[in-house]
Amino acid sequence: MMTPDDPFGLPPIAAELPPQTRPAPGRAAQSNRAGRYEATARAAEHDGWDIGEDLPPLRTEVSHERPRRLITYNRSPDLPFDRSINPYRGCEHGCIYCFARPTHAYLGLSPGLDFETRLIARPEAPQVLARELSAKSYRCAPIAIGTNTDPYQPIEKTEGVMRACLEVFCAAKHPVAIVTKGTLIERDIDILADMAREGLCRVGISVTTLDRHIARKMEPRVPPPARRLQVIKRLSDAGIPVRIMTSPVVPGLTDHEIEALLAAGREAGADAASWIMLRLPLEVAPLFEEWLETQFPDRAARVMSHVRAMHGGASYRSDWHRRMRGEGPYADVIAKRFALSARKLGLDAAQPTLRCDLFVPPERAAGKTKNPPAQEAQADRQLSLF
Repeated sequence: MMTPDDPFGLPPIAAELPPQTRPAPGRAAQSNRAGRYEATARAAEHDGWDIGEDLPPLRTEVSHERPRRLITYNRSPDLPFDRSINPYRGCEHGCIYCFARPTHAYLGLSPGLDFETRLIARPEAPQVLARELSAKSYRCAPIAIGTNTDPYQPIEKTEGVMRACLEVFCAAKHPVAIVTKGTLIERDIDILADMAREGLCRVGISVTTLDRHIARKMEPRVPPPARRLQVIKRLSDAGIPVRIMTSPVVPGLTDHEIEALLAAGREAGADAASWIMLRLPLEVAPLFEEWLETQFPDRAARVMSHVRAMHGGASYRSDWHRRMRGEGPYADVIAKRFALSARKLGLDAAQPTLRCDLFVPPERAAGKTKNPPAQEAQADRQLSLF
């Protein structure tokens, strides 16, 4: 039966499980509830033996997908971009607040632990990207990367899908805007620096809190805050425009850090800043509340009281122009504090528009190579297969 606290009608799991079936350490989600499209629910059961043994570690599983299309278009009036790509589905970073968790339900998987542990890589993404950018109907505009799942999550080290996509963008002189929490972006500074010199890229580094203890619980497999600030410095030193993203602001948990976060970002070399309020769409709300009650029981009521006050009594409302910020007195105070601090630190200046006038479709770019004719013919045949 559905209740106001559990709109999906699924039973709570973590709080009632015996010790050996509690969620594995190092993961944020406390349960693995079935997604909203599933007809049945899954629940862990004691094996009947009165032995308090622990389950083995919950390992990350990676499968491969062959995408038919890569570029996703949107018409959201409150987003600064109209297209994006995602090299991966699911994210091992496991941020409990991630608004992308509900997308795993489309795959018949749980937005809970499945989202953090059952990942899907798209190794043929670069070829599909080249094909789409070469289409005669394609019109160049900045492509956002990392708006759904992080392109520099740990599996990128072995899969390399993001770097291969960047090579396509760089060769085609196509503008990109990247959002990440991962330090692996430092590996690609060589490509990003070249693109930055031509006004083709900018990067946003998300630093949600400076408190290592909170970060470890909230973002269990993300590099610690100090390490992310170091990434900002290294990108900035390489001439790559980088902003600090204080996203999301978690009321009653990280909201007091806004000024300190912006100051730390500015000192590290960020030239801009942005913020988004905590968002709890669909399955994220029960997952977040379950986590909050487990990790910060003394603050849970206060946090959710602020959240509901900003969304008309609900955990979340998806109204355009309100979903990213919320509304009401508390939301107004957060917005004013951020704006004042950003202005004092010089992080509120308008950013240069990424260039689109240099774009050369990959098919044409391949035709301009200086390879011998035989190699050019082979390259043309390969591109014709994309």
